[in-house]
Amino acid sequence: MQYVISYDLGTGGLKAGLYRIDGTSEGFIFHPYQTYYPKPDWHEQRPLDWWDAVCISTRKLIQTSGVDPACIAAVAASGHSLVSVPIGQHGELLVESVPIWSDRRAKAEATEFFAQVDYQQWYMTTGNGDPPETYAVFKLMWLKKHCLDIFSKTKSVLGSKDYINYCLTGQVATDYSYASGSGVFELENWRYSDSFIDASGLSHSLFIEPKDSYSLVGRVTPEAAEMCGLCVGTEVICGGVDNSCMALGTTGIGNGRVYTSLGSSAWIAVSSNKPILDPKKLPFVFAHVERGYYTSAVSIFAAANTYRWAKENFCPDLSIDPYNQMNELAAKSPVGANGIMFNPSMAGGSSQEPSEELQGAFFGLKLSNARSDILRAILEGVAFSLNLCLKIIDSMIVSNDTMIICGGGAKSDFWMQIFADIYNKKIIVANVDQDAASLGAAAIAIRGAGFWQDYAPLDTLFQVKKSFDPIAENRDQYSTISKWFLEWITALAIIHDNMKAEKILERMEREQ
Repeated sequence: MQYVISYDLGTGGLKAGLYRIDGTSEGFIFHPYQTYYPKPDWHEQRPLDWWDAVCISTRKLIQTSGVDPACIAAVAASGHSLVSVPIGQHGELLVESVPIWSDRRAKAEATEFFAQVDYQQWYMTTGNGDPPETYAVFKLMWLKKHCLDIFSKTKSVLGSKDYINYCLTGQVATDYSYASGSGVFELENWRYSDSFIDASGLSHSLFIEPKDSYSLVGRVTPEAAEMCGLCVGTEVICGGVDNSCMALGTTGIGNGRVYTSLGSSAWIAVSSNKPILDPKKLPFVFAHVERGYYTSAVSIFAAANTYRWAKENFCPDLSIDPYNQMNELAAKSPVGANGIMFNPSMAGGSSQEPSEELQGAFFGLKLSNARSDILRAILEGVAFSLNLCLKIIDSMIVSNDTMIICGGGAKSDFWMQIFADIYNKKIIVANVDQDAASLGAAAIAIRGAGFWQDYAPLDTLFQVKKSFDPIAENRDQYSTISKWFLEWITALAIIHDNMKAEKILERMEREQ
């Protein structure tokens, strides 16, 4: 029993990772699955696609590694959050597809709930700072209102990684970290709120009593073993929500440990023994995979995907290693991109930005500007926007002179230097990087299987791969530009708010 397997269920696909029980990686297999957008605000995935991805990737991982399945002691999963999979009386999956974390169809249900519950009290209790309609309780209220035939058959509701555990073991379970995204979880007391469940009109029985992330859910059944290639009886550990698993895999457990995740979207998360709650800026908080700790985060909805947008629209001629070529072009533009500023809110504004109605924009374009200026402005704009978010949680960060950055954006040395200059911190890219959630789930599996007593061994696994110190001259220039950036996006938010209000007024007038 020298290995564990971790499953990282992301939005775009599943990464299965094989790890030794000392936490070192032996390789990964990635299997994609699709997100469907059948209507505006509807973002769905098929739970059976997740299970197929587990079965296919597990078999490939075992085959390519040559590891005897009998040597795999346990598995654990990290799952994307805010998902509710309805299961029937006999364990059957009741729907083909389910809303994922970004689905926002339940706006009316959220409005109905907050007619009874004070929003600020709800937020300060749950830490659920993303748009309310994305949280599980409102998705269940929507299911009850619009699909009563399915809802009436529902016995249990599972999160994404909990569904995988169910397929492996036949056991229904969840952990505290995933339960904290339900919309009815009290962060301070680590339990569900009876009053919030009552206000939702849902049965208390739908909310599975959570357990520790490293708890044993069950063992792989003969049927599951035949499908995925694991041995019958392999331990299945409960696992955790992706935000908390990524925090564990990036920084380990400790008070004030922080990182920036720079992918299609981006967030800054800090682990601490108290949740960071702000009724105006609304950081979103999850219970950590270790009881007594929390991971609090601030975010922007569009980050590296704005650079992809630039590649598709401004750089169709760059076909060989396009992002490196784009970085080379951007490096030809000076600090401040020759007067251009870029706001990256192309997917709307987060709760930490001046308005949820905020949209992407360029400022200061002149006939003298070149493509290189636009590309640099995009990279700078993402860093400026995240730097404003960072100030919300700065007080909780223990080591305030360094920042770990992980995710696809961390591949760009040029971008990392921009972050170092704008954050005014040493930027560290660690060896874990894009495998953070996978390592976090593996650590949970190793602990759950009894090889580790806590997560302290993770600290010995982290190694600095690259680091970037602020350049004093650049830092000073960016400090001034950052003030202009804040003034600009604040004014921009007012314009977008007014435009939204006028559109609503126009619609009301038409309906009359």
